[in-house]
Amino acid sequence: MAKASATAAIKTATGRLGTVPAPVRHKAGETEYRELYRMMLLIRRFEEKAGQLYGMGLIGGFCHLYIGQEAVVTGLQAAIMPGRDSVVTGYRDHGHMLACHIDPKSIMAELTGRAAGISRGKGGSMHMFSVEQGFFGGHGIVGAQVPIGAGLAFAHKYKNDGGVALSYFGDGAANQGQVYESFNMAELWKLPVIFVIENNQYAMGTSVNRASAEDQLYRRGESFRIAGLQVDGMDVLAVRGAATRALEWVRGGNGPILLEMKTYRYRGHSMSDPAKYRTRDEVQNVRDTRDPIDLAKKEMLELGFADEAWFKACEKAVRAIVAEAADFAEQAPEPDLAELYTDVLVGKY
Repeated sequence: MAKASATAAIKTATGRLGTVPAPVRHKAGETEYRELYRMMLLIRRFEEKAGQLYGMGLIGGFCHLYIGQEAVVTGLQAAIMPGRDSVVTGYRDHGHMLACHIDPKSIMAELTGRAAGISRGKGGSMHMFSVEQGFFGGHGIVGAQVPIGAGLAFAHKYKNDGGVALSYFGDGAANQGQVYESFNMAELWKLPVIFVIENNQYAMGTSVNRASAEDQLYRRGESFRIAGLQVDGMDVLAVRGAATRALEWVRGGNGPILLEMKTYRYRGHSMSDPAKYRTRDEVQNVRDTRDPIDLAKKEMLELGFADEAWFKACEKAVRAIVAEAADFAEQAPEPDLAELYTDVLVGKY
């Protein structure tokens, strides 16, 4: 298969059971590649619309966009088993929910705080949740999702249901102490968990190279004897191939694995971040040379998997889905005041 992008060399870290075999870049057929492209485009257009609604004051609180990182969640979650595996992530979670095939209308309605939202309007951008779709939340506390991911993996092992937990976190969260407590327990108990570091190069406003003594994050599990892989997170087929290898490793009873996805976010850390810590030229260079959607389109054209007419039709269809979701989110009613008293835990001491 011809390659439209030069995928970065795979790097591997040795675990207790040795080095994970280097993954092979996935060979997608026409139908599969079209679906991967459509999902990345849906995430991109959804996030762009969310940014617009935030600017209009229709989304309150914090809002962290996933623009630029679409290949990571698309490639990984295309490989898992819906209804069996589980997913948990941090506050940059809209793309993860879409990749779990959750209705865009219910996600957008949650962003605008409406009763029809996936968390009935009480979670907002950072705290969405859907047990039915195996999505165990976005989480606002940096790194908090990592021990939750280990707990989900423990549940899979305890129930012997064959499931695997995907626990996503960023390069900034990779320096949190609870992450390493989770690594230790996951390896001790050989839990079926894939720890995914979405290294978008900047923890809030600080470059990973300035904030991390070991900036090759795929090696962060070595002291716990957890094997790791570093993958080009801007190449959806490279991600898909790494997902296959990681799932084989974990489902084979080898315990956890660490995947560092080298990716990049185009927008600021959140909508309130002007991102003055990097130059416009740096961001534009990534857009011009490494954009995951553009790279996929170029390769699909080379392979004859689609033509310009198909891409235009896909764009039109995706924009219609996003527009429908936005209209629904704007028009849906707000939660009833009685909703304040639901799902509240009261402890007696």
